[in-house]
Amino acid sequence: MYKFISWNIDSLNAALTSDSPRAQLSRDVLRTLSEEKPDLLALQETKLPSAGPAAKHLDVLKEYFPGYRVEWVSSEPPARKGYAGTMILCREDMEASKVIPRIGAPDPMDDEGRLLVLECPDFYFANVYTPNAGDGLRRLTERQEWDRCYADYLAGLDQKKPVIACGDFNVAHTEIDLANPESNHQSPGFTDEEREGFTHLLDRGFTDTFREVHGDVRGAYSWWAQRVRTSKINNTGWRIDYFLVSDRIREQVRRSEMIDSGPRQDHTPILLEIEI
Repeated sequence: MYKFISWNIDSLNAALTSDSPRAQLSRDVLRTLSEEKPDLLALQETKLPSAGPAAKHLDVLKEYFPGYRVEWVSSEPPARKGYAGTMILCREDMEASKVIPRIGAPDPMDDEGRLLVLECPDFYFANVYTPNAGDGLRRLTERQEWDRCYADYLAGLDQKKPVIACGDFNVAHTEIDLANPESNHQSPGFTDEEREGFTHLLDRGFTDTFREVHGDVRGAYSWWAQRVRTSKINNTGWRIDYFLVSDRIREQVRRSEMIDSGPRQDHTPILLEIEI
């Protein structure tokens, strides 16, 4: 049985080194995740420089996750500095090879550190931070192209061995994946185009494990807006973080759920347990 966790941490440096109340809440979440002892922990939106984590970051991560090695990819020129970025913490005794794919996405998305893959003996593990369509949907066209390229890439991996794909996909797939679908129809993350892109991805041979396990349960979300102080209290959230698996291993999923992050708003971690 494997246990995997995925979390958009929204700045690794802030979470590990700041003394702000929010950083303290982030470290509470990290303590919770360390107690889960996952085989792999995927992080998104690390916001690290192109050189990656500093020694101080690695030292703190080792305190929380002793016995893990750290793989990462960060934003590099011509992309913005300290933007996006992904990371995977892997148990040191696991056999896994790091892959940093370039999927032919619109410039400079392939340089933003959005996709990190580990090839394990029996499966691929893909950690993604999908581009947001942006304010005013200014990046929607590029986002649609990203979705097509990403679906092609995952489908290609799936031809070789089963795929486990996780991360912040920046889309609520159906109306039951957010609290207020009517008022958000043209909001980034809930446009028809983004939802169709996610449907197309699933149609390429992948299963949304949360829906596989829980069916059409409502009110289960992975993200609550930081700018709305009562969003988490009132559970006016969105489910935009996912674990997907190749269809042929869907029946091997044992758990797929959110991990309680307490009062911290923004993303909460998600967990997958699967027999492979």
